[in-house]
Amino acid sequence: MTELLFRKDAYQREAKARVTRHTEEGGLVLDASLFYATGGGQPGDSGRLEWDGQDLSIATAVKGHGEDIVLVPSEPKPLPPVGAHVTQSIDWDRRFGHMRVHTALHLLSVVIPFGVTGGQISARHGRLDFDMPEAPQDKAALEQMLNDYVSLDARVSDGWITAAELDATPELVKTMAVKPPRSGGDIRLVRIGEADDWIDLQPCGGTHVARTGEIGALRLGKIENKGRQNRRVYLHLDS
Repeated sequence: MTELLFRKDAYQREAKARVTRHTEEGGLVLDASLFYATGGGQPGDSGRLEWDGQDLSIATAVKGHGEDIVLVPSEPKPLPPVGAHVTQSIDWDRRFGHMRVHTALHLLSVVIPFGVTGGQISARHGRLDFDMPEAPQDKAALEQMLNDYVSLDARVSDGWITAAELDATPELVKTMAVKPPRSGGDIRLVRIGEADDWIDLQPCGGTHVARTGEIGALRLGKIENKGRQNRRVYLHLDS
């Protein structure tokens, strides 16, 4: 099982690890990973491994067997051998963009309080699909609400609840088609705001900024009609 270093500290950019195995597809697994694996609409991290004077560019990371994270090389080069000790480093600018956009999309789900049917994240923009009959009419007001939340510089933190506790509070789940990520039976919650005065609280396995002020200015993009009850709303980092 890969130790999820990004879960402990999303701001860590470099770490030591040991190669535990190679995959049949040409990837490799470390005993501890800074690389977030593709999931929940957030892309896997890219970056680099270094060992014994050699290096390997990593294009992305994907989920493997159980809790393993598989690193996918950018090109067909020799892999560090099983047992090798490597230094891993992530493409920080790209990761930080994902963190900013992911937290911003949580805020978008606050200002548009409808069920979420899908979403996607990149380093500069993202989108959510909402189960709503009509598109929002006042985009300027929604954009102002988003930037007001950013300007609060509210704290972003995480915690864990049991599956039974989540089942008892189903209103925490905003995604309609995707089940919350579970680890050992527990579910990670991401909170924006304080415990007794939160702005948003929902299950999430992704990486986030520590405070909303780090998101920077936001701009609402186009709103598309994707079906009778589905509206796709784009959100962009404006700085």
